[in-house]
Amino acid sequence: MRLTTKGRYAVTAMLDLALHSDQGPVSLSEISARQHISLSYLEQLFAKLRRSGLVRSIRGPGGGYRLDRSTEDTYIADIIDAVDESVDATNCSGEANCQEGEVCLTHHLWADLSVQIHQFLSGISLASLVERREVQLIASRQHHRELEHIAMTTVD
Repeated sequence: MRLTTKGRYAVTAMLDLALHSDQGPVSLSEISARQHISLSYLEQLFAKLRRSGLVRSIRGPGGGYRLDRSTEDTYIADIIDAVDESVDATNCSGEANCQEGEVCLTHHLWADLSVQIHQFLSGISLASLVERREVQLIASRQHHRELEHIAMTTVD
């Protein structure tokens, strides 16, 4: 199964945005610092997420990004689809040319698995991830590290 960093980073960034959305617009530089994702990569991802109607940008001082849908109505499969990512368990990228241009014996098995994975991710909302205890603990740890970093840079 292939889920590249594009899909993983998009989901991570959207979860970060959901976790911090109560504080107003969230800047990509904040997400970049917390999640250790390149700012230029986030800009590319968020352009696609914006075009898909998952986020909206707020311009000006204090600007950033907001979710354009509720966390309850934003599903992981939507995020992956928005960044042109596919969850594909086949060896042929779904082209059905696995064995010398022909369908191999197990192609339909792996294609069915890909569909099942997409359906699974279609049932997981950002809200359900935000509510998970382990996600809350990790977000808290990241917040404390962020505060420590701010305190250290203001002392220097």
